[in-house]
Amino acid sequence: MEKDRIHPFDKDDSRLRILYLYQMLQKHTDEAHALSTRQIMEMMEAEHGITMHRTTLSKDVEVLRTAGVEIMSERKRTMYYYLSDRPLSLPELRLLIDAVLSSKFITAKKSQELVDKLISLTSETSADKLRRTVHVTGKAKSDNEKGYYIVDAINEAIHLGRKISFYYFEYDNKKKHSLKNDGAPYTVSPYDLIWDGDFYYLTGYCDERDEIRIFRVDRVEKQPEILEQSLLPKPNDYRVEKYTQEVFRMFATQDISEVKLLCDDDAMKAVIDMFGTKVRTKAIGKNQFLATVNVCISPTFFRWVFAWDGQILIEGPEQVKQKFIETLKAELSRYEQS
Repeated sequence: MEKDRIHPFDKDDSRLRILYLYQMLQKHTDEAHALSTRQIMEMMEAEHGITMHRTTLSKDVEVLRTAGVEIMSERKRTMYYYLSDRPLSLPELRLLIDAVLSSKFITAKKSQELVDKLISLTSETSADKLRRTVHVTGKAKSDNEKGYYIVDAINEAIHLGRKISFYYFEYDNKKKHSLKNDGAPYTVSPYDLIWDGDFYYLTGYCDERDEIRIFRVDRVEKQPEILEQSLLPKPNDYRVEKYTQEVFRMFATQDISEVKLLCDDDAMKAVIDMFGTKVRTKAIGKNQFLATVNVCISPTFFRWVFAWDGQILIEGPEQVKQKFIETLKAELSRYEQS
Protein backbone atom coordinates (compact mmCIF):
# COMPACT_ATOMS: atom_id res chain seq x y z
CA MET A 1 0.00 0.00 0.00
CA GLU A 2 1.37 3.41 -1.02
CA LYS A 3 2.12 5.63 1.96
CA ASP A 4 0.19 8.87 2.27
CA ARG A 5 2.12 11.74 0.82
CA ILE A 6 2.53 14.93 2.80
CA HIS A 7 1.66 17.81 0.53
CA PRO A 8 3.10 21.25 1.33
CA PHE A 9 0.70 24.10 1.98
CA ASP A 10 0.03 26.48 -0.86
CA LYS A 11 1.65 29.81 -0.02
CA ASP A 12 -1.74 31.53 -0.38
CA ASP A 13 -3.45 29.12 2.02
CA SER A 14 -5.35 31.34 4.46
CA ARG A 15 -4.34 29.22 7.46
CA LEU A 16 -0.67 29.72 6.74
CA ARG A 17 -1.14 33.40 5.97
CA ILE A 18 -2.92 34.04 9.27
CA LEU A 19 -0.17 32.22 11.17
CA TYR A 20 2.48 34.37 9.46
CA LEU A 21 0.50 37.48 10.35
CA TYR A 22 0.39 36.48 14.03
CA GLN A 23 4.13 35.76 14.05
CA MET A 24 4.83 39.11 12.40
CA LEU A 25 2.80 41.06 14.94
CA GLN A 26 4.38 39.12 17.79
CA LYS A 27 7.91 39.76 16.56
CA HIS A 28 7.72 43.35 15.38
CA THR A 29 4.98 45.14 17.33
CA ASP A 30 4.10 46.37 20.79
CA GLU A 31 2.20 49.36 22.22
CA ALA A 32 4.93 51.76 21.12
CA HIS A 33 5.60 50.17 17.72
CA ALA A 34 2.63 49.44 15.47
CA LEU A 35 2.76 48.32 11.84
CA SER A 36 0.71 50.01 9.15
CA THR A 37 -1.40 48.12 6.64
CA ARG A 38 1.13 48.85 3.92
CA GLN A 39 4.08 47.74 6.07
CA ILE A 40 2.40 44.42 6.85
CA MET A 41 1.54 43.82 3.20
CA GLU A 42 5.09 44.63 2.09
CA MET A 43 6.63 42.41 4.79
CA MET A 44 4.30 39.54 3.90
CA GLU A 45 5.38 39.82 0.27
CA ALA A 46 9.09 40.16 1.07
CA GLU A 47 9.32 37.44 3.74
CA HIS A 48 6.79 34.89 2.52
CA GLY A 49 5.98 35.75 -1.09
CA ILE A 50 2.32 36.27 -0.18
CA THR A 51 0.33 39.06 -1.80
CA MET A 52 -2.40 40.49 0.43
CA HIS A 53 -5.24 42.92 -0.13
CA ARG A 54 -6.20 45.49 2.50
CA THR A 55 -9.56 43.82 3.07
CA THR A 56 -7.86 40.43 3.40
CA LEU A 57 -5.64 41.83 6.13
CA SER A 58 -8.55 43.27 8.10
CA LYS A 59 -10.44 39.95 7.83
CA ASP A 60 -7.38 37.99 9.00
CA VAL A 61 -7.03 40.34 11.98
CA GLU A 62 -10.66 39.67 12.89
CA VAL A 63 -10.04 35.90 12.70
CA LEU A 64 -7.16 36.25 15.18
CA ARG A 65 -9.28 38.44 17.46
CA THR A 66 -12.07 35.86 17.38
CA ALA A 67 -9.50 33.25 18.46
CA GLY A 68 -8.69 35.40 21.50
CA VAL A 69 -5.58 37.24 20.26
CA GLU A 70 -5.60 40.85 21.48
CA ILE A 71 -4.70 42.89 18.42
CA MET A 72 -5.18 46.62 18.81
CA SER A 73 -5.72 48.96 15.88
CA GLU A 74 -5.58 52.71 15.50
CA ARG A 75 -6.32 54.85 12.50
CA LYS A 76 -4.01 57.65 11.45
CA ARG A 77 -3.68 58.22 7.70
CA THR A 78 -4.02 54.46 7.44
CA MET A 79 -4.74 51.65 9.86
CA TYR A 80 -1.99 50.54 12.26
CA TYR A 81 -1.94 47.26 14.19
CA TYR A 82 -0.02 45.93 17.19
CA LEU A 83 -0.16 42.91 19.50
CA SER A 84 -1.05 43.80 23.08
CA ASP A 85 -1.48 40.44 24.83
CA ARG A 86 2.12 39.66 25.76
CA PRO A 87 2.51 36.79 28.25
CA LEU A 88 4.82 38.96 30.36
CA SER A 89 5.33 42.71 30.60
CA LEU A 90 8.79 44.27 30.34
CA PRO A 91 9.07 44.86 34.11
CA GLU A 92 8.11 41.22 34.70
CA LEU A 93 10.68 40.02 32.17
CA ARG A 94 13.39 42.18 33.75
CA LEU A 95 12.55 40.74 37.16
CA LEU A 96 12.76 37.15 35.89
CA ILE A 97 15.98 37.83 33.98
CA ASP A 98 17.59 39.35 37.07
CA ALA A 99 16.52 36.32 39.12
CA VAL A 100 18.04 33.94 36.58
CA LEU A 101 21.33 35.84 36.35
CA SER A 102 21.70 36.18 40.12
CA SER A 103 20.93 32.55 40.89
CA LYS A 104 23.97 30.50 41.87
CA PHE A 105 22.08 27.26 41.24
CA ILE A 106 21.68 27.91 37.50
CA THR A 107 24.93 27.52 35.55
CA ALA A 108 26.26 30.34 33.36
CA LYS A 109 25.38 28.39 30.20
CA LYS A 110 21.82 27.60 31.32
CA SER A 111 21.39 31.18 32.56
CA GLN A 112 22.15 32.53 29.10
CA GLU A 113 19.79 30.02 27.46
CA LEU A 114 16.98 30.99 29.83
CA VAL A 115 17.59 34.72 29.34
CA ASP A 116 17.44 34.28 25.56
CA LYS A 117 14.13 32.44 25.88
CA LEU A 118 12.69 35.11 28.15
CA ILE A 119 13.77 37.88 25.79
CA SER A 120 12.11 36.06 22.89
CA LEU A 121 8.72 36.56 24.59
CA THR A 122 8.65 40.22 23.65
CA SER A 123 8.97 42.26 20.46
CA GLU A 124 12.32 42.89 18.76
CA THR A 125 12.37 46.52 19.90
CA SER A 126 11.65 45.63 23.51
CA ALA A 127 14.13 42.75 23.28
CA ASP A 128 16.86 45.23 22.33
CA LYS A 129 15.98 47.30 25.40
CA LEU A 130 16.22 44.24 27.62
CA ARG A 131 19.59 43.23 26.18
CA ARG A 132 20.99 46.70 26.85
CA THR A 133 19.85 46.57 30.48
CA VAL A 134 20.97 43.01 31.23
CA HIS A 135 24.20 42.99 33.24
CA VAL A 136 26.04 39.93 34.50
CA THR A 137 27.32 40.58 38.02
CA GLY A 138 30.20 38.11 37.98
CA LYS A 139 28.54 36.21 40.80
CA ALA A 140 29.80 32.67 41.35
CA LYS A 141 27.62 30.16 39.54
CA SER A 142 27.16 26.42 39.90
CA ASP A 143 29.11 24.19 37.52
CA ASN A 144 26.56 21.36 37.76
CA GLU A 145 25.00 21.34 34.28
CA LYS A 146 22.70 18.49 35.32
CA GLY A 147 20.76 20.74 37.72
CA TYR A 148 17.62 20.86 35.58
CA TYR A 149 17.44 17.09 35.27
CA ILE A 150 18.17 16.54 38.95
CA VAL A 151 15.30 18.82 39.96
CA ASP A 152 13.01 17.16 37.42
CA ALA A 153 13.83 13.67 38.75
CA ILE A 154 13.21 14.74 42.36
CA ASN A 155 9.87 16.31 41.42
CA GLU A 156 8.90 13.15 39.56
CA ALA A 157 9.79 10.98 42.56
CA ILE A 158 7.72 13.19 44.87
CA HIS A 159 4.80 12.94 42.44
CA LEU A 160 5.12 9.13 42.23
CA GLY A 161 5.67 8.74 45.99
CA ARG A 162 8.96 6.88 45.46
CA LYS A 163 12.35 6.89 47.15
CA ILE A 164 15.40 8.16 45.28
CA SER A 165 19.06 7.17 45.35
CA PHE A 166 21.85 9.63 44.62
CA TYR A 167 25.51 10.42 45.22
CA TYR A 168 26.27 13.58 47.16
CA PHE A 169 29.54 15.47 47.14
CA GLU A 170 31.59 18.21 48.76
CA TYR A 171 34.76 19.83 47.41
CA ASP A 172 38.21 18.74 48.56
CA ASN A 173 41.25 21.03 48.86
CA LYS A 174 41.95 20.63 45.14
CA LYS A 175 38.40 21.71 44.23
CA LYS A 176 37.56 18.18 43.15
CA HIS A 177 34.31 16.40 43.96
CA SER A 178 34.61 14.28 47.09
CA LEU A 179 31.68 11.90 47.60
CA LYS A 180 30.01 11.86 51.00
CA ASN A 181 28.74 8.71 52.77
CA ASP A 182 32.05 6.92 52.06
CA GLY A 183 31.33 7.06 48.33
CA ALA A 184 28.02 5.21 48.64
CA PRO A 185 24.70 6.67 47.47
CA TYR A 186 22.12 8.05 49.85
CA THR A 187 18.61 6.60 49.81
CA VAL A 188 16.08 9.32 50.54
CA SER A 189 12.31 9.68 50.75
CA PRO A 190 11.95 13.11 49.09
CA TYR A 191 9.46 15.45 50.74
CA ASP A 192 9.98 18.99 49.46
CA LEU A 193 12.15 21.08 47.18
CA ILE A 194 12.78 24.53 48.62
CA TRP A 195 14.33 27.53 46.94
CA ASP A 196 16.16 29.64 49.49
CA GLY A 197 18.32 32.55 48.47
CA ASP A 198 20.63 31.26 45.77
CA PHE A 199 20.07 27.52 45.92
CA TYR A 200 17.59 24.65 45.82
CA TYR A 201 17.43 22.39 48.85
CA LEU A 202 15.83 18.96 49.21
CA THR A 203 14.26 17.86 52.47
CA GLY A 204 13.62 14.18 52.97
CA TYR A 205 14.03 11.16 55.20
CA CYS A 206 17.50 9.67 54.76
CA ASP A 207 17.68 5.89 55.32
CA GLU A 208 21.42 5.96 56.04
CA ARG A 209 21.08 8.61 58.76
CA ASP A 210 17.66 7.44 59.99
CA GLU A 211 16.38 11.02 60.16
CA ILE A 212 15.17 13.92 58.06
CA ARG A 213 18.11 15.54 56.30
CA ILE A 214 18.66 18.54 54.06
CA PHE A 215 20.62 18.32 50.81
CA ARG A 216 21.73 21.09 48.51
CA VAL A 217 20.54 20.06 45.06
CA ASP A 218 23.58 21.42 43.20
CA ARG A 219 25.72 19.05 45.29
CA VAL A 220 23.90 15.99 43.94
CA GLU A 221 26.47 14.31 41.70
CA LYS A 222 24.14 13.21 38.90
CA GLN A 223 20.50 12.60 38.13
CA PRO A 224 18.97 10.61 41.01
CA GLU A 225 17.64 7.12 40.40
CA ILE A 226 13.94 6.78 41.14
CA LEU A 227 13.51 3.53 43.08
CA GLU A 228 10.57 1.15 43.16
CA GLN A 229 10.29 1.54 46.95
CA SER A 230 7.52 3.78 48.22
CA LEU A 231 8.76 6.76 50.20
CA LEU A 232 8.28 6.86 53.95
CA PRO A 233 5.33 9.08 54.93
CA LYS A 234 6.14 12.48 56.35
CA PRO A 235 6.24 12.44 60.16
CA ASN A 236 3.21 14.00 61.83
CA ASP A 237 5.31 16.89 63.13
CA TYR A 238 6.94 17.59 59.76
CA ARG A 239 6.30 21.16 58.61
CA VAL A 240 8.11 22.50 55.57
CA GLU A 241 7.72 26.02 56.99
CA LYS A 242 10.04 24.99 59.82
CA TYR A 243 12.83 24.52 57.31
CA THR A 244 12.13 27.55 55.15
CA GLN A 245 11.75 29.95 58.06
CA GLU A 246 14.36 28.62 60.47
CA VAL A 247 16.86 26.06 59.21
CA PHE A 248 17.74 27.70 55.91
CA ARG A 249 18.26 31.15 57.33
CA MET A 250 21.31 29.86 59.16
CA PHE A 251 21.92 26.60 57.31
CA ALA A 252 24.21 24.20 59.11
CA THR A 253 22.40 21.65 61.24
CA GLN A 254 18.86 20.75 62.16
CA ASP A 255 19.31 21.76 65.82
CA ILE A 256 17.35 24.97 66.24
CA SER A 257 17.62 27.20 69.27
CA GLU A 258 15.75 30.25 70.46
CA VAL A 259 18.22 33.12 70.76
CA LYS A 260 17.77 36.64 72.09
CA LEU A 261 19.68 39.42 70.32
CA LEU A 262 20.29 42.88 71.75
CA CYS A 263 20.29 45.21 68.78
CA ASP A 264 20.83 48.90 68.06
CA ASP A 265 17.87 50.52 66.35
CA ASP A 266 19.93 50.96 63.18
CA ALA A 267 20.18 47.16 62.92
CA MET A 268 16.42 46.65 62.56
CA LYS A 269 16.70 46.45 58.76
CA ALA A 270 19.30 43.68 59.10
CA VAL A 271 17.11 41.67 61.49
CA ILE A 272 14.06 42.01 59.22
CA ASP A 273 16.09 41.12 56.13
CA MET A 274 17.22 37.93 57.83
CA PHE A 275 14.15 36.87 59.82
CA GLY A 276 11.21 38.67 58.21
CA THR A 277 8.73 41.22 59.47
CA LYS A 278 7.11 38.73 61.86
CA VAL A 279 10.25 38.48 64.00
CA ARG A 280 9.52 39.08 67.69
CA THR A 281 11.00 42.38 68.91
CA LYS A 282 10.71 44.53 72.02
CA ALA A 283 11.99 48.07 72.50
CA ILE A 284 14.73 48.40 75.13
CA GLY A 285 15.42 51.99 76.12
CA LYS A 286 15.61 54.70 73.46
CA ASN A 287 18.09 53.26 71.00
CA GLN A 288 17.93 49.47 71.33
CA PHE A 289 15.55 46.55 70.94
CA LEU A 290 15.52 42.88 71.84
CA ALA A 291 14.86 40.37 69.04
CA THR A 292 13.91 36.75 69.73
CA VAL A 293 14.81 34.46 66.82
CA ASN A 294 15.03 30.75 66.04
CA VAL A 295 18.32 29.80 64.40
CA CYS A 296 20.83 27.03 63.94
CA ILE A 297 23.80 27.67 66.23
CA SER A 298 26.48 27.56 63.59
CA PRO A 299 29.48 29.44 62.22
CA THR A 300 27.10 30.98 59.68
CA PHE A 301 25.04 32.52 62.45
CA PHE A 302 28.12 33.72 64.32
CA ARG A 303 29.53 35.31 61.16
CA TRP A 304 26.29 37.18 60.64
CA VAL A 305 26.34 38.53 64.22
CA PHE A 306 30.02 39.49 63.98
CA ALA A 307 29.50 41.32 60.69
CA TRP A 308 27.37 43.98 62.40
CA ASP A 309 30.30 45.34 64.36
CA GLY A 310 28.66 45.40 67.79
CA GLN A 311 25.26 46.63 66.63
CA ILE A 312 23.91 43.11 67.24
CA LEU A 313 24.91 41.22 70.39
CA ILE A 314 23.93 37.76 71.62
CA GLU A 315 22.01 38.33 74.84
CA GLY A 316 21.19 34.69 75.57
CA PRO A 317 20.97 31.86 76.27
CA GLU A 318 24.28 31.92 78.11
CA GLN A 319 25.66 28.75 76.45
CA VAL A 320 25.17 30.27 73.00
CA LYS A 321 26.83 33.49 74.13
CA GLN A 322 29.79 31.56 75.55
CA LYS A 323 30.12 29.46 72.40
CA PHE A 324 30.31 32.67 70.35
CA ILE A 325 33.01 34.05 72.66
CA GLU A 326 34.98 30.80 72.41
CA THR A 327 34.73 30.94 68.61
CA LEU A 328 36.08 34.49 68.59
CA LYS A 329 38.95 33.54 70.91
CA ALA A 330 39.83 30.54 68.79
CA GLU A 331 39.96 32.67 65.65
CA LEU A 332 42.06 35.33 67.37
CA SER A 333 44.45 32.65 68.61
CA ARG A 334 44.93 31.33 65.07
CA TYR A 335 45.89 34.78 63.83
CA GLU A 336 48.25 35.38 66.75
CA GLN A 337 50.02 32.08 66.00
CA SER A 338 50.25 32.60 62.24
